[in-house]
Amino acid sequence: MNACNHHKISPVKFRIIACAQIFLAALPGMAHGLDLQPKIDPLAHRLLKDGPIVGFVVGIVRDGETQVLPYGVTTKGSQDAPDGDTVYEIGSASKAFTGVLLANAVRRGIVQLEDPAQNYLPDGVIMPVSDGKPITLEHLATHTSGLPRMPDNFAPSDPTNPYADYGESELFAFLSGHTLRRPPGEHEYSNYGMGLLGRLVAAKMNKTYEELLIADICEPLGMEDTRITLTEDQKKRFAAPYGIALEPVSPWDIPTLGGAGGIRSTCNDMIKFIKANLADDDKPLSHAMRLSHQKRHPGSDGLAMGLGWHFARDGKTRFHNGMTGGFHCWLAIVPQHSMGVVVLANTANGRISLFGETLTRVAFGIPVEPPKERKEIEVDSAVLESYTGVYEMRPEFKLTVTVKDGNLMLQASGQGKFPVYAESETKFFYKVVDAQISFVPAEDGKIGHLILHQGGLHQKAVRKE
Repeated sequence: MNACNHHKISPVKFRIIACAQIFLAALPGMAHGLDLQPKIDPLAHRLLKDGPIVGFVVGIVRDGETQVLPYGVTTKGSQDAPDGDTVYEIGSASKAFTGVLLANAVRRGIVQLEDPAQNYLPDGVIMPVSDGKPITLEHLATHTSGLPRMPDNFAPSDPTNPYADYGESELFAFLSGHTLRRPPGEHEYSNYGMGLLGRLVAAKMNKTYEELLIADICEPLGMEDTRITLTEDQKKRFAAPYGIALEPVSPWDIPTLGGAGGIRSTCNDMIKFIKANLADDDKPLSHAMRLSHQKRHPGSDGLAMGLGWHFARDGKTRFHNGMTGGFHCWLAIVPQHSMGVVVLANTANGRISLFGETLTRVAFGIPVEPPKERKEIEVDSAVLESYTGVYEMRPEFKLTVTVKDGNLMLQASGQGKFPVYAESETKFFYKVVDAQISFVPAEDGKIGHLILHQGGLHQKAVRKE
């Protein structure tokens, strides 16, 4: 789950982020012994400074060795540092666990990837079909089902805990009344689809999703702190959640769509999960994990999907990030090189994903420089007002610029509204992601277009009347 913006409080990715552009084709030699703190500290301290971030824990696995590095605090204003046993929400990184659970059911011969999902629905619930093509379990696991990101009957009574009251009756009522916009087969990220998959696989085992998670993954790996429902002891170790402006927010309870984003865990437990995904042994769970790693759906932009896992553009790194109302998680594994990274933060800030990508390079010994320090300046309010309007990059993707309380705000189509900060009169930068905006005047002197700078791309958006 990602909480960068809400439509009816439905979380979606902050899609300006260019995720997982990791390239590890030419790797330098690695020294023995894992001590990456001297390389990670400058990056982590810059992240805390530029933030806004309250705290996070980094976990690295390389060639069987591990390192856990804590930064910041668990509660704003305190001196309480996190550690490997601090509990965080991992959001959509839960989908990697759901992919493994599906793969394990396939390994055991209980389900097949090509099985129509309809076969596992309760009596009377109808899975929509388009052009006679049924939605399969593999479609759900690879975000190619054609189901939307979130169901249109998602209307939380408590916006601060939006998934808490979305139950099975709503889950199945949406299916029976939904019409697919296209046949399955094309990639479209779906929290709903992955949550449904977790529910269907667990029900086939006569378990809840959490019971299946514990039985198939947590107990075999000794992951005692990876749960959806926390014990009293785990609640005491639960990091306080904060929103993008460092405001205290509520934890999210996700009982029905738990397979999409409901898991809580610790860095120490996530390291166990990473190690298991890197294992090259004959254990049944290892076979299931390797099955989940296989590339199933290639993407036109260089990305691809396994079962629940995203493939980065290097073709080797499997990853998933996740964001809830007050947490952000980055999880990556590179089985070919016996390496993995996890970052758990108690702030809903998209920069954690970029930081996680950077740490993946650091773990390989690739030289990485801290990001450029950007200094904020004040800009006259009349200048800010002159930038307001709608800027079209594509017909389906626009950036709306407004001013609120003296701050310039940008909102991309279908996404949240975020402040940008001036480093000159015409150049602004985000703090939630590594992205910048330049405003460019037309011949009449008025602003004619803006340019979004991110991930090495410079994309023009024309101002509309």
